[in-house]
Amino acid sequence: MRLTRRGIVVLAVAVPLLAFGFWGGYPMLRALGAVLLGAVLAAVLLTARRRPVEVRRSVYPERVERGRPALASLRVRNPGGGRRSGFVATDAAGGATRTVRVRALAAGAEAVHHYELPTAVRGRLTVGPLTLHGVDPFGLARGEPHVGESATLWVHPRQFPTRAPMAGYPRHHHEGPTDGALRGSAQLLDVREYVPGDEVRHLHWKATARTGRLMVRDLADPEQPRFTLLLDTRPAPLTAAEFEEAVDLAASLLGAAARAGHHTRLVTSAGLDLVVAGGAPAARRLLDELCELGRDDVRAAGLVPPSLATSGPAGGCLVAVTAGETPLAVLTALRHRFPMIVVIVLGRTGDGSGRPSGESPAEPEPARRRPDAATRCRVLHADSAEQAVRRWNETLG
Repeated sequence: MRLTRRGIVVLAVAVPLLAFGFWGGYPMLRALGAVLLGAVLAAVLLTARRRPVEVRRSVYPERVERGRPALASLRVRNPGGGRRSGFVATDAAGGATRTVRVRALAAGAEAVHHYELPTAVRGRLTVGPLTLHGVDPFGLARGEPHVGESATLWVHPRQFPTRAPMAGYPRHHHEGPTDGALRGSAQLLDVREYVPGDEVRHLHWKATARTGRLMVRDLADPEQPRFTLLLDTRPAPLTAAEFEEAVDLAASLLGAAARAGHHTRLVTSAGLDLVVAGGAPAARRLLDELCELGRDDVRAAGLVPPSLATSGPAGGCLVAVTAGETPLAVLTALRHRFPMIVVIVLGRTGDGSGRPSGESPAEPEPARRRPDAATRCRVLHADSAEQAVRRWNETLG
């Protein structure tokens, strides 16, 4: 509860009137000051004793692509035994607010209100709590209690229809055996407790005897396709708008690979390293991570973090998303871990073609997508995430 500007003025007038009335012996001034002070006290009591309401909020869908519609459903109920007068409430949704006008509610009655949530900017939005704005009839005091729980809306980056690369872990490279290549028909990832549906032939009897619970081997096919994406999060190469396009491109490529069942890895120049197995839950986890990803403040960091060159799963396809001058020599050094390397350079170059400066406009499109003879990296140039996805799909054939 707080006084409005009008209430503060009335209180500021009432106190001097009372003081001057008592000091000078003027009954009229004492009476006028007492009336004004009584009105302020009555307004405070009225707004402070308003009956609370119950609020239940739901957000649908909980996860949405940037720019797609999302709705909030607000169910307001009067749990008291008397009638609750109408009021105005505001609901916070990220940095925006939504005004809800709730009509008068009888005892035990409820009202449902729907309103659209802002989805223009990716991120994790906290919706709520609801703020009630109760004002006395004279507008002297305002009660603003917060009621109800908050909900979370995940605004994911945009995704474009993308083809998943079909590149598994090579057991042998054309230049010799690949370092760290997986051997055998299956790789032991972990020993975990048995759950219904597991293969009985995968039971680990020694672990079962040691723990007293049924334990199974968690195996993975070494030939399962793998996909790694390196996202440049340095502030120098990418502007704010280009970074949003880069995140959209990363979401499109990672989502397609994960939903196709590939082992997927997200690496950033700041050192973020997230490895997930294939499937829809893995795609959602990657998109949640991209939802809150921002540009780094460390300007001296290089494009390739040490973890990508020395540790973590390797094999399959590596895609680096960046802008400006690309250190292809640094990426070429990763050929012993990733047999297929694609570099996607984002940013408008002046003619709207996505072609780097100095490149001949007459050069045929397929030639600009061949791997560089010196670096053995395939380089794609695009102005936007949508154009980059289109060229990626064309490259895969």
